[in-house]
Amino acid sequence: MTPDQAKAVLCAAGAPFEMETVTAHGRTFRAWKNAPAHLGVLAQIGRSHGAREFLIHEDERVTYDGWFRAAAALAAHLSDLGVQPGDRVALAMRNVPEWPVAFFAVTTLGAICVPLNAWWTGGELAYGLNTAGCRVVIADGERLDRILPLRDGLPALEHVIGARLGARAGADFEAVVALESVIGRPQDYGALPDRDLPVADLDPDQAATIFYTSGTTGHPKGALGTHRNLVTNILSGAYVRASATLRSGDAPPAPGPRTALVSVPMFHVTACSAVLMGSVFAGNTLVFMRRWDAGAALALIERERINLAGGVPTIAWQLLEHPDREKYDLSSLESVSYGGAPSAPDLVRKIAHVFGAVPGNGWGMTETMATVTNIIGADYLARPDSCGTPVAVADLRVVDPDTLADLPTGAVGELWASGPMVVKAYWNNPDATAQTFVDGWVRTGDLARIDDEGYCYVVDRAKDMLIRGGENIYSAEVENALYDHPAVIDAAVIGIAHPTLGEEPAAVVHLAPGQAASEQDLRDWVAARLAAFKVPVAIRFLPETLPRNANGKILKRELKALFGDGS
Repeated sequence: MTPDQAKAVLCAAGAPFEMETVTAHGRTFRAWKNAPAHLGVLAQIGRSHGAREFLIHEDERVTYDGWFRAAAALAAHLSDLGVQPGDRVALAMRNVPEWPVAFFAVTTLGAICVPLNAWWTGGELAYGLNTAGCRVVIADGERLDRILPLRDGLPALEHVIGARLGARAGADFEAVVALESVIGRPQDYGALPDRDLPVADLDPDQAATIFYTSGTTGHPKGALGTHRNLVTNILSGAYVRASATLRSGDAPPAPGPRTALVSVPMFHVTACSAVLMGSVFAGNTLVFMRRWDAGAALALIERERINLAGGVPTIAWQLLEHPDREKYDLSSLESVSYGGAPSAPDLVRKIAHVFGAVPGNGWGMTETMATVTNIIGADYLARPDSCGTPVAVADLRVVDPDTLADLPTGAVGELWASGPMVVKAYWNNPDATAQTFVDGWVRTGDLARIDDEGYCYVVDRAKDMLIRGGENIYSAEVENALYDHPAVIDAAVIGIAHPTLGEEPAAVVHLAPGQAASEQDLRDWVAARLAAFKVPVAIRFLPETLPRNANGKILKRELKALFGDGS
């Protein structure tokens, strides 16, 4: 059965994945007919899970009932502060139970939640607060240490609510309201009064979030997301699993909630949109880590009997290659999936062979509120360099970036996407909006090809493609060749200057523990697999995994310094 044949069955009239045509914010697109209308409806679905554990963080355990009570209490407090629909409320904290509480408290009021990157410096946090015009910030103590000294430069900010403040004191903290004074500690949420969320008159296509782009070049832009953008991921994820099961003929997995290890930040759309939304709908348990540590993750998988893991490819690699992996019982793992960065074909095979788990990959971006394509299981093993086919409500095009004409099947060009997951616009940035959102499509900046069965293959970011003496080199192709070497678990290819050719490929790699390979070994390895002009002219080794931003993207600009003058 082909993907299109499965789509016809699953999306037929009256079927669970039936679609409808929607016109909103100047665009017409297909949407899931049976998706929750907005986050207020989703919150009530989450409430129905009652005593099921929702959030686990170290020794803190929060049920769905406790989470809902805390969200309702915080929403009432924000309403008392005068927060109105359309007001912006920032969240700046690590992955802790307070994060989902605050997110739903803000968005069900009709206000716009602005998740800020917890890795940002004080100046970067101030940039986000100012460009979004946030009236309120809810932040943990570490973030407030960076924000409060800059308070005079934040004219729109009226209220500061602090979580996990510890012993912090002083003039900067005098006006800070402790979140614990409003909702208590996570372990005590169940004792809060049982009340309803003061849900506003919400519309599926009204603004709900501003997620900032990763900002690997220039200032981050705020992607203005809607309630529909977020809830679309619930059925998109379910559709991918249903399609894979239908096409394989295998028995569907046993019904019931799952336990997931959340190893990517909630301020990124992968965790908030692709993971959190579906988890609240299904009643999944989310296990948070304060910071990523592969050894600690292995212990958590055993202790909490975790079924779902992943996030970005480097996380999967670190779990596979950890020297203590065989000391832990990882038999509960059912799926290891990721997105946000290219992955090596060998990773797909190792997930299936070593963990006995279903590998999965997907493609999306901040501007698509996560999932547009997905691929899992046997499909992924057969096409390990693909990010899959678009979910039924999404469409893809491959376009000549100069002429904007559609390219034929199999040709490489700029990937364009459309569907109910594409955000409205960039916040207060009409020029960037006009450049990126064209006639209902988002220009992704990714270079890709689509085969005759509809499978998408992202070959590079447009800005990462190298041109050596007129020959195009897609960095992902060279990186995959390096990843196939048994000693390599992290790799990046960048361009370094050349006086006559313009630029040449160079690579930075990190080797697996206990493995060895020389620069010449790796150059010979690539030369045996790719054309000579694609072989890195220089390779540098790092003792740790390559530097990434919070979204899992390798910071290639930082790596160029390793090559000095380009030699």
